[in-house]
Amino acid sequence: MPTDYVLFVHGVKNRQRSGFEDTAKKMFDRIKSSVNDNSRTLKPVFFFWGDLNQKPQAELINGFKASSKWSDFWFQDFRTQQIVEFVGDAALYLSRHVGSQVVRRFKEEAIGVLKGAKPGDRLHLVTHSWGTVILFDILFAARWEDPRLEQAESTKDIRQGVREIRTALFGLQPSPEVGIPIASVHTMGSPISLFSLLAISGQGSQGSTHDLSPELTTLLQRLYSLKQKPLPWRNFAHAGDPIAYPLEGVMPFLLRGNETFVDTQDVITDKGNAFNKAFQQKMIPLLWGGDAHNSYWTSNLVTQAISEVIRSTS
Repeated sequence: MPTDYVLFVHGVKNRQRSGFEDTAKKMFDRIKSSVNDNSRTLKPVFFFWGDLNQKPQAELINGFKASSKWSDFWFQDFRTQQIVEFVGDAALYLSRHVGSQVVRRFKEEAIGVLKGAKPGDRLHLVTHSWGTVILFDILFAARWEDPRLEQAESTKDIRQGVREIRTALFGLQPSPEVGIPIASVHTMGSPISLFSLLAISGQGSQGSTHDLSPELTTLLQRLYSLKQKPLPWRNFAHAGDPIAYPLEGVMPFLLRGNETFVDTQDVITDKGNAFNKAFQQKMIPLLWGGDAHNSYWTSNLVTQAISEVIRSTS
């Protein structure tokens, strides 16, 4: 009996492992109940990284407050609780120091489970917010192949760690013929579309080491050759979520014309109501943006859509 592994990756503003795993476990239980297929074994894998940014962000906020002019700034809570936590999570991960800690934890926790996969098993990705970018960066970005990583004590093991991670998944270098294949991708409130800008700016040049497009495209080609059908990719977006972006029309840029290897569908989870419709292009709805951004974990529409895709994969 094949096992369908479901990997959950959280987004910004998650600082407690227990809270994330409890939320993801409840979603997994609903998915499992909806799939309702005795010929399948579903197994969750949780990847938590949010605590790795907590200390440096706290130090940054204390630095703000130490400024003699801090009391003159408007929206202090919004700056420290929203902007810093989102932009800070992004900036800290992109730094090699925190990014390397995230890689180590992913190798130890998630890949440790997936190494036990057997032939016929499958992997489904369920990622939220910035967690999508983190996972894709670990899997596809060229920056982790930089030989200079081995020159610093804090990062000397990272190149080998990334190789181990990529070897555990089918279609990735350095051993593309081995590992568990990805059977579906589900992104929730994700800014991954913005990374198409790296693909566009990199055309006709050496490109960026943060560019996900070349290796992502190669993976999709290999999965297509293996399954003889496009990889299902559902991109869930709440209309009031300022972090979520459509993906269907961006795939030609992100995959540089190879979008036929993936079946991408944008799914709007909530269009709002008559009360907020008049304000939908104004700044006021941003006050509810946090609620919209976190709504996917409890959305029945999201759960049902993921379940249908898992049920249809082979």
